Amino acid sequence: MKLKSIFLYFMLAVTGFTACDKADELPLYTEGVTPVLTASATNIAVPASDSLKDVLTLTWSDPAYATDTATYKFLVEIDSTGRNFSKANVREVKGKRSTTFTARELNNIMLGYGFEFNKAYDMDVRLISSYANNNERRVSNVIKIKGTPYKIPPKVPLPTTGKLFLVGDASQGGWSNPVPVPTQEFARIDETTFGGIFQLNGGKEYLILPLNGNWDNKFSVANKGLAGLSAGGDFGFNLSDNFPGPAAAGTYRITLDFQTGKFTVTPFTQQHGLPASMFVVGGATPGGWSNPVPVPSQQFTRLNATTWEIPSLNLKSGEKFLLLPENGNWGKKYGEGDKAGFLIPEGGDISAPAATGNYKITFNLFDNSLKMVRL
Repeated sequence: MKLKSIFLYFMLAVTGFTACDKADELPLYTEGVTPVLTASATNIAVPASDSLKDVLTLTWSDPAYATDTATYKFLVEIDSTGRNFSKANVREVKGKRSTTFTARELNNIMLGYGFEFNKAYDMDVRLISSYANNNERRVSNVIKIKGTPYKIPPKVPLPTTGKLFLVGDASQGGWSNPVPVPTQEFARIDETTFGGIFQLNGGKEYLILPLNGNWDNKFSVANKGLAGLSAGGDFGFNLSDNFPGPAAAGTYRITLDFQTGKFTVTPFTQQHGLPASMFVVGGATPGGWSNPVPVPSQQFTRLNATTWEIPSLNLKSGEKFLLLPENGNWGKKYGEGDKAGFLIPEGGDISAPAATGNYKITFNLFDNSLKMVRL
């Protein structure tokens, strides 16, 4: 009994000491309040000469967290309007309640979204505040701003010749130089983009020349062994390696974007494939709907790998016409689709211009665009 009493006394003593050694209470952090975001400007359009100029300053109210303000975390998000910030460009700011963008920084963000030069676009801006550990996130109001990207020099210098040619054992002409034209000449799609549709041999290589028949200069890649490069990637001027062609033989669309320094190679699977010729037929033409059509007056001249042109043809207003890849064959045609100015295989009859007259007609299979310019 004596031992039990001693043990009981010991346990009570330990319990008493424990009760007296009370732990400090954990700090209670408040949830904070939603910050209010404001912008110094909502319409930003500056010339390239002002690229280093501060053009947008964002400020916001205190979220009133219960810690040192130097530890506050803020995320500034900018995205194209209508995407709900799903592809937002994010800038992290700590301990400050403002941030400033230069014209160059904002321009790079807009160009990263594929915005065109000198065209205004709507963008959304918001702020997300939190503790340093990302707890108690608070999302601000959304500010609408309009931004216009200014033009910057292309990443890869454009060919001084204004032309590009495909050469290599991936091409139908092999490494023979000069290359066969017009089938291995690229089309100029816009100021900084060239494109072509070519029949390629599988597992081979190619280069792109600015001057047909001349090996002195070329557009190429730095490392042809880079995984996935046969489908696209970075290219440059007079780099060390050939472009690696696709593994499988077939018809491919090659696009060279000098502005970004990127190229892409995608299979061309459009109905009717890559035609070798093109003709125009219809009530709007002098030959009417008779098929085969009169040649050479209603036969297009092939300018390059994807472009066909009739330099002058009289078109009658109020009438229709179609393009035929094979003269005399109604089984293949190009006609109007849902988008004005662009044709689709087996589309509907094409409307002639509003005024009767002579027109230069150009059809580019690269983007299926049709242009009629009155002479």
